[in-house]
Amino acid sequence: MSIERLTPWVRAARPRTLLLSFTGVMLGGFLAAATGFFYPVTAALAAVTAMLLQVLSNLANDYGDFKKGLDNPDRVGPQRALQSGELTESQMRRGIVVVGVAAIVTGGALLLSAWPHIRWMEFAVFALLGLAAVAAALLYTLGKHPYGYRGLGDLFCFLFFGWVAVAGTCYLSTPQFDLLVFLPATAMGFLATAVLNINNMRDYENDKANGKHTLVVKIGLKKAFVYHIFLIILPFLCLTLFLILKHVPWYAFGFWLMFPFFLMDLIAIRKAFDTGVPDRFLPKQVVQSFLLIFLFVFSFFML
Repeated sequence: MSIERLTPWVRAARPRTLLLSFTGVMLGGFLAAATGFFYPVTAALAAVTAMLLQVLSNLANDYGDFKKGLDNPDRVGPQRALQSGELTESQMRRGIVVVGVAAIVTGGALLLSAWPHIRWMEFAVFALLGLAAVAAALLYTLGKHPYGYRGLGDLFCFLFFGWVAVAGTCYLSTPQFDLLVFLPATAMGFLATAVLNINNMRDYENDKANGKHTLVVKIGLKKAFVYHIFLIILPFLCLTLFLILKHVPWYAFGFWLMFPFFLMDLIAIRKAFDTGVPDRFLPKQVVQSFLLIFLFVFSFFML
């Protein structure tokens, strides 16, 4: 495939969002490595699968919103592949099938790589979780009753980017699973949901006008901002509690150095309400979430 033909697919995959799915798996992998018993191949396959699922969700979102009339001239943010005409509907459908199959294949390889230390029952549970992840990626905007149009996107984002990505990767990557892992997994879930909330605050007016009842549309912009404050503060508290329970030295709490950057964005987002929440806050939230988790795992892993 030539670069010219590949470029629309790269844009449709939304590379700026892929760091988010990688961040959760990275966190789970490092938490597994901290136990001293670690399967790196399993963690690597988890990362590939997570990013494929993210691409699948992005392609399905492009197709679903286009078919439902959301991708119109009033939409804020980068123009999507179907909206711009770079890809046709049939091409997008084929792309969704290809990426979906690829995600199932790598997900199967992921479970097989973990087979030495998981039982049949665990294998079955994770297989069902994998299929549920594929379904969640597709049904966010596809189908007659997409859950993203009913205000349930935040819940699914929290579960799959947080608990499944972090705790699931950790569980499959080490035979010594610690339930405290759910604290950083919860932190990651909040950070990922904050990205979605920024997206939905940005699209508030267009979503409201076109019947996409996201949580932001349901509760309004002012309450969505208060909700966003909690989504930013709670990850820091979860990570702090995890380290306190692990009895680590003071310098392991260096990830708090990222808090001023999140705080400055909160102030800027609040000031932007009158003119609309700019798209630039979305990639900033993704990058800052990665840097926060990177500082956390670096401090914890280097102890």
